[in-house]
Amino acid sequence: MKIKFFAGIVALVALWSGPALAQNVEVKDAWARATVQGQKATGAFMTLTAKSDTTLVGVASSVAGVSQVHEMKMDGSVMQMRALPDGLRLSAGKAVALKPGSFHLMLMDLKVPLQKDTTIPVTLRFKDAKGVESTLDLKVPVSTSAPGGDAGGHQHGMHDAAAKP
Repeated sequence: MKIKFFAGIVALVALWSGPALAQNVEVKDAWARATVQGQKATGAFMTLTAKSDTTLVGVASSVAGVSQVHEMKMDGSVMQMRALPDGLRLSAGKAVALKPGSFHLMLMDLKVPLQKDTTIPVTLRFKDAKGVESTLDLKVPVSTSAPGGDAGGHQHGMHDAAAKP
């Protein structure tokens, strides 16, 4: 009887702690830019808000051979784009916009064209301040412009989340 009770408590704690980890980061207004036939790269964008200090350390999608967290910024008069090898820091309670011309997810070596009004799977990988990793699975809508019609400045070519600690 004591063993069954203990096993039940362990199961409840496991169920409770998993979603708590998953709910550390809120995703809003996610979208990926549609592509044309032959285009091999595009960007995905969203706003991330973490409840506690967290780092977005990686991204994956089955539609892309290579997926990276990127940054675009001006270096003098030249716009430069680069992967963030240490990830993107998310400070507790502060929204971080991944948008064209700034931080974004880069999807490269696309396996298929991304068609408007479809969705693509994207998995975000996070590491919290204690080093605990978690993932967040999204179904990201494909569009020619951001939700609300703002296409953003750079043309490269919802959060339906199921998390896994």
